[in-house]
Amino acid sequence: QVQLVESGGGLVQPGGSLRLSCAASGIDFSINTMGWYRQAPGKERELVALITSSSTKIYADSVKGRFTISRDNAKNTVYLQMNSLKPEDTAVYYCTSQYGRAYWGQGTQVTVSS
Repeated sequence: QVQLVESGGGLVQPGGSLRLSCAASGIDFSINTMGWYRQAPGKERELVALITSSSTKIYADSVKGRFTISRDNAKNTVYLQMNSLKPEDTAVYYCTSQYGRAYWGQGTQVTVSS
């Protein structure tokens, strides 16, 4: 049974930082591309960042230079370090694993507000 469990979301002021974590089980983590998507109210789900099995990283233009994705294969965990957060980063953030088919976590809420 595949499980992706996100944590680390919350309320933060503009300019602040958060680190999201996603712990995976039931997959061969090291060969999966892992990533983060987000969905704001009334908007479609959009890519935030991906990291391949060889640690190639892809970022949405809106987060380049502010967010960093990383992975720890020993812990089956992918991270998203988010710095210089803006109100427009407010969304539910979803972890995904992709190898043949995609799996999704339940999501974690990130709210950026003063």
